[in-house]
Amino acid sequence: MDERTRYFRRLRRLRGSARRWSVIGGGLAAAAAVLTPYQGIGLPDAFWAAGAGATVALAWWRWSDHRALAATPAPPPPVQLPPGQRLVDAVERFPAGRSLVHEMRRQRTRYALRGATVAQSWDRLDRAASTMQGLAGRLIGAGETAMLEAAVAEEWLRDLGQRAASVERALPLSPPEQRAALATAHESLAGQFTEGVTAYERLVAAAASFVAEDGHPVADDRHPALVRLMEATDRMRGVAEGLSELRQYRPAG
Repeated sequence: MDERTRYFRRLRRLRGSARRWSVIGGGLAAAAAVLTPYQGIGLPDAFWAAGAGATVALAWWRWSDHRALAATPAPPPPVQLPPGQRLVDAVERFPAGRSLVHEMRRQRTRYALRGATVAQSWDRLDRAASTMQGLAGRLIGAGETAMLEAAVAEEWLRDLGQRAASVERALPLSPPEQRAALATAHESLAGQFTEGVTAYERLVAAAASFVAEDGHPVADDRHPALVRLMEATDRMRGVAEGLSELRQYRPAG
């Protein structure tokens, strides 16, 4: 349930509650006003008057809450998503579904670029971006800055590649007198895209080098975790051999 629906539902409930308590309070007040003069003020009349006062107070509070809520602007209506988008959002809540949707979008974009000059460079960009995502969890410290720069560069490159492909598709439709200028513009866009993909691949390679060097110990070729694992293995082997020797030399009962 969205906020706008919840707002109007609460407003209706407050109005209905205020009306009910107003009717009950009015009925009790009228009964107390009619019955009291006939028998004087006694204990039952005190209950009638107390009930009437309590219900009138409750009705007044309910009307106050209703007016305060009605004075608050209603939340904006929710954005209506296409029916298919709701299914996509539901699938993307799971890691496997998110990967599946990402792959489907990548394949759709790749299909739209089939036959274009930038198609091969686009495939290189896909491979480099996939590699960068695998390195993302290990880029810490100075590597985080490179990760942010890679994300910005990837977004710019994808926009540039799609723009170059669009200009290329428009070449056969352009008038002959404008085709030469459009071809020059397309060549410039495609060249810039290819050069950008090469620079992006170099950034990914540098990030991989950073991750590789960050995993090396300072003074030894072996990682401390590997050294501790080997030492623990040697200790367990020594204990097992010692127990075996004790069992062999144990005197017979």
